[in-house]
Amino acid sequence: MLLTTILQASDELATTVNEVASDASFSLLGLASKGGWLMIVLAILSIVAIYVFAERLYAINHAAKVDKNFTKDITDYLQDGKKKSALALCKKSDTPIARMLEKGIERMGRPLHDIQAAVENVGNLEVARLEKGLPILASIAGGAPMIGFLGTVMGMVQAFFNMSRAGNNIDITLLSGGIYTAMITTVGGLIVGIIAYFCYNLLTSRVSDVVYKMENSTIEFMDALESGAMIRPAGSLDLEVE
Repeated sequence: MLLTTILQASDELATTVNEVASDASFSLLGLASKGGWLMIVLAILSIVAIYVFAERLYAINHAAKVDKNFTKDITDYLQDGKKKSALALCKKSDTPIARMLEKGIERMGRPLHDIQAAVENVGNLEVARLEKGLPILASIAGGAPMIGFLGTVMGMVQAFFNMSRAGNNIDITLLSGGIYTAMITTVGGLIVGIIAYFCYNLLTSRVSDVVYKMENSTIEFMDALESGAMIRPAGSLDLEVE
């Protein structure tokens, strides 16, 4: 008898939990639908933010994958007079650092300031390529909350407009319902804005790490050039056997 009672109680508890979970999911969807057409705009912005974040994170992670001995291998090739091998290694490695050093190797034989200027120009282009899409995330982070506040103001205007039309038959639900619906857009805008804000800061920090590696490799390359370790006498032959 006691076992039967316990089983019945557990079944009732499970049924209650399922009903509560169903009501919760329904209420979330219902809340989103009551936000009006601005919630559609926020949904589109959230999709754009997620896409930009995923695409940029993949690109930045790929750019950051550089062999720690890459610059050393380049300098070793150049010290041995194997310029073609150094260029081939740069072309094989599809990274910003490789493209920077490749430009520097191609400019070898010119004054050092010309080589440095060429390398820095390529570096600036690579940084701009890495930061592509970040302004979109920044705009969403700042614009989504503003869109949410716009929905709140529009809801308040609608609520007071309904109260003005009600005349003497003013019902508190006319105001509370409008505010309830209007605040949904604020919550949605803040959620989208916060997510975009953290994604933007994360990507910015990752770009800074890649830029640090680029600067470090450039300094090592230019120091080797300035020391004369890679400069071969004028008119010397390229003895590299390809």
